[in-house]
Amino acid sequence: MSEPSLLRRPALRWVLAAVILVAAGTVALWPRQGSETTGTVSQTSHHTSGVSPEERAAAGLPPCPTPIPTFAPVSGPLAGLGVSCLFDGQAVDLGVALAGKPALLNLWAYWCGPCAVELPHLQEFAQRAGSALTVMTVHSDPDEAKALSRLSGLGITLPGVEDPRAAVRSAVGAPAVLPVSVLVRADGTIASVEVRTFADVADIADTVAAKLGVTV
Repeated sequence: MSEPSLLRRPALRWVLAAVILVAAGTVALWPRQGSETTGTVSQTSHHTSGVSPEERAAAGLPPCPTPIPTFAPVSGPLAGLGVSCLFDGQAVDLGVALAGKPALLNLWAYWCGPCAVELPHLQEFAQRAGSALTVMTVHSDPDEAKALSRLSGLGITLPGVEDPRAAVRSAVGAPAVLPVSVLVRADGTIASVEVRTFADVADIADTVAAKLGVTV
C-alpha cells in the first residue's frame, strides 16, 4: 500500500468520528431545546392531563375570571402563582385573575366527602353574591378528570382551577386537610383561612361579611 493511502486512512477515521459525535450531540440536545421552548406555561398547568375538550364541555364550567383592568398590580401570596383553568386547561396566574374583587377560594378534592356536602352551599351562595364576590373552586389533587366528573355529578358550575401540587394551600399556610376556604381581599392579601366545612349558605354569608366586609 502506498504511503499517501496509509496517511489518509487515520485521517478519514478521525473525520468520521467527528461527524458521529456531532450527530449524537445534536440528537441529545434537541428534545431539551424543544421542552425549553414550549415549557413557558406554569409547571402546574395541565395541558398534558389527558382531559379532552369534550370532557371539559360536558362539565359545563364557566371560564376563569379575568382581572379588572384599572386595578393596581396585585400583592399577597397568590401573586404569580400558576394553576390551570378547569374550563379550558389553560395556564392562569391566580393572583392576576382575582385582582380587583374580593374572592372566596374553596380548596377541595374529588375524594373529599365533606367537600361534596359543602360545594352545593357555595354554589347557592355564589348565585346570591352575584358580581360582588368571586367564588372559585381549587381542586387540590392531580386527577383533573375525576374533578370534572365530580363537579358535574354535583351540579356545580362555579369557575375552578386545577392545583395538583396544592400550591395554593402551601402559599396561604393552610394545613394538609380539606376543605379549606381562603378569603382574599381585592388587593390580593389574605383576609382569612377557614379550615372547616361551612354548615350552610348563611354560615358562608356571615363569614364573608365578617372577614371581607362584603354583605350579600
